Amino acid sequence: MTATGLRWPAEWERHDATWIAWPHHEPDWPGKFEPIPWVYAEIVRTLHRHERVEVLCNTGAVRDNAKHCLDAHGVDSAGYRLHLCPTDRVWLRDSAPTAVLNGAGAVELVRWGFNAWAKYDNYAHDENVGATVSRHTGLALREPRRPDGKGRVILEGGGIETDGLGTMLVTEEWLLSDAQVRNPGLGRAEYERVFADALGISKTIWLGEGCVGDDTHGHVDDIARFVAPGTMVLAHEEDPADENHRRSLDNLKRLKGARGATGEELRVVTLPYPRAVMMEGQRLPASYANFYVANGVVIVPTFNDVNDRVALDTIASLFPGREIVGIHSVDLVWGLGTLHCLTQQQPAGQ
Repeated sequence: MTATGLRWPAEWERHDATWIAWPHHEPDWPGKFEPIPWVYAEIVRTLHRHERVEVLCNTGAVRDNAKHCLDAHGVDSAGYRLHLCPTDRVWLRDSAPTAVLNGAGAVELVRWGFNAWAKYDNYAHDENVGATVSRHTGLALREPRRPDGKGRVILEGGGIETDGLGTMLVTEEWLLSDAQVRNPGLGRAEYERVFADALGISKTIWLGEGCVGDDTHGHVDDIARFVAPGTMVLAHEEDPADENHRRSLDNLKRLKGARGATGEELRVVTLPYPRAVMMEGQRLPASYANFYVANGVVIVPTFNDVNDRVALDTIASLFPGREIVGIHSVDLVWGLGTLHCLTQQQPAGQ
């Protein structure tokens, strides 16, 4: 906790709920939208036994589709709630607020500015998701400002990762090499000030590049995740002929001897990548690191690959008290994201 009195809790700490948005934007999965609501139903079916799932629905028709799919999967209606809320897309990790604990242990919401990854013009609804979550939860909103006073900070939740003890992982590709598409003029020192003031971060570890196929400019949640205080997993490609090999080897070197905010040397466990997942000639960002940790369960993307079992076993060894559930994500990743990208946790107050 820094001088602001804030602490950003780790994902494995207790949640009150998980927030998702029901899929409705067919262009995100061109030609393959039909199975996607059923993947979401499987996600809710898994999560709702462990924590409440809050589901944003773009229209009444989308809400009806969600109810139909969830009923068909036998999901207990007591375990989820459907909310009418206009959204442009469903990647709530990026458009929904990041929750922190204040000095009294109460939850507050950090609402970043959102510009749809500087890719799309239609993001006005997604930009308002933070206000919707605040209204439904009654939680206060914080809106971080740039250190130079030039407006709100533009960030996405998929680009930041914490151990809950003041350590953060980000990539240079995300914020420095493409800084002009988010916060022109901000550099390493300015970002670290933002992280300290808004999230209580006292140590930022800068990795290099994200994975091949990631069109968010290198979000960290596809390559590196904390799994316990002092322990993290890193997606590592063994094949020198694969572009992910160079990227992951550079990140592994950066982490060698790295220490967290409390001074401990970080333990790094490697996760394999699945073989390249291609669609219409495009390499998709398929990564086991895009798992999501909820109360009592970890959901992990799987890709009909021989490394599915390796990844599931590795993650199970790191979360011994939780159920590990693989969610088939070959269709889902055609939307250029999987399980962590579409979820956002609401931590419990302390």
